[in-house]
Amino acid sequence: METEHVAIGKVKPNEDNPRIIKDEKFQKLVKSIKEFPKMLELRPIVVNKNMIVLGGNMRLKACMEAGLKKVYIVKAENLSTEEQKRFIIADNVGFGEWDWEMLGNTWDEEQLKEWGMDVWQPDEVIDDIEEVDEISESVNFSIRCENLEQLEALQSKLNVSAMKISYKDFLVKAAL
Repeated sequence: METEHVAIGKVKPNEDNPRIIKDEKFQKLVKSIKEFPKMLELRPIVVNKNMIVLGGNMRLKACMEAGLKKVYIVKAENLSTEEQKRFIIADNVGFGEWDWEMLGNTWDEEQLKEWGMDVWQPDEVIDDIEEVDEISESVNFSIRCENLEQLEALQSKLNVSAMKISYKDFLVKAAL
């Protein structure tokens, strides 16, 4: 497939695309396009033979917001109607997950934020956990830890009857 650079007005948003990006995240996408337009050439918008977007609907909207006059496209002219519908969903499904530990230890946090990534920041760091003498009912809470070591240290301080831990983002759910 060949990449083309076409007038943005020729590309039609897909009204049946169920994926949206709102508010602050949309503005991050617009900012990203303005600051790194080469990304658009490397990841063109996918359109069907009628120039309707199959992949990149939000990028097209953000390109319009950014004031671009042209966008890069790839035509997927050989897809059946069913394949087009499948592509719209499959293109937007996020199968992967972030390796938060690697990101935290290898990448610059401020740079990740600048590039549009939502990086968790604690409002405050709690050094001590106060002891509770008696709890008459179950308590559910969530805590995000920066790394596995912090999670394990927190676990050792908690006296819980049931604990669910997700290491993907170091989310702890516990019932006292």
